[in-house]
Amino acid sequence: MTEPALRTENLTKRFGGLTAVDNLSLSLPGGRLHAIIGPNGAGKTTLFNLVSGLLAADSGRVFFHGRDITGLKAHQISRLGIKRTMQIKSVFPQLSVAENLWITRQAARQFLHPFCPASRDQDTRERVGQTLDQIGLTALAQRPAGTLSYGDIALLEIGMALISEPQLLLLDEPTCGMSPAETERAVAKIRQLARTIDIVIIEHDMSVVFEIADDITVMAQGGILAYGNPGEISNDERVREAYLGQPEDEDYVDEALHA
Repeated sequence: MTEPALRTENLTKRFGGLTAVDNLSLSLPGGRLHAIIGPNGAGKTTLFNLVSGLLAADSGRVFFHGRDITGLKAHQISRLGIKRTMQIKSVFPQLSVAENLWITRQAARQFLHPFCPASRDQDTRERVGQTLDQIGLTALAQRPAGTLSYGDIALLEIGMALISEPQLLLLDEPTCGMSPAETERAVAKIRQLARTIDIVIIEHDMSVVFEIADDITVMAQGGILAYGNPGEISNDERVREAYLGQPEDEDYVDEALHA
């Protein structure tokens, strides 16, 4: 049997008296785009931080394609093939789009030579070009990253995660702050990427979740409240009560699902 792309066993993380992730066990098969949703404080970003090694679990295990990665440092997990983006976008604003990708690629290869011109590294130049095409920013390659629109900065950050060719991509609120047009563009790109890379997203925009996800995990109070496809989740009364809440929110979800 094929190992899941990502699996956790009884994962727990506490901050003082607060249990942010509570005995959480999940299994996410490869080849499907997963969304994790839940109210603020449900433990979604803490889960990403545990998987990516930014936080150490108090107990429990994390497995990546069957390999136990519990306790590994963030850079070790990254080099195994798990990359992530953050809620707060982080790029090098004074560098061009292409230079942001170039320096990220070099750092991932542990081969960073800041005074070596990119033109002399054929492999990296080719990979930068491929990544620019993947994220749709080829026309902006020489634009300083600090002058990009918010949506383009988000795409660049995804590109910086992609350039080292990960097997699993964790996207934390990828469309947060985007205009409707930017959101539509980002959703199309994420869908396209999901054909070749396993992707898990945390997302608050229900229209994005129901449009993009194959499977949805709903978290509440650090645990898993529900798991299923978009249709199953939208009709789950526990989800409506704990997460979607008011009747007008239910109408919004139904509209998003059937749009």
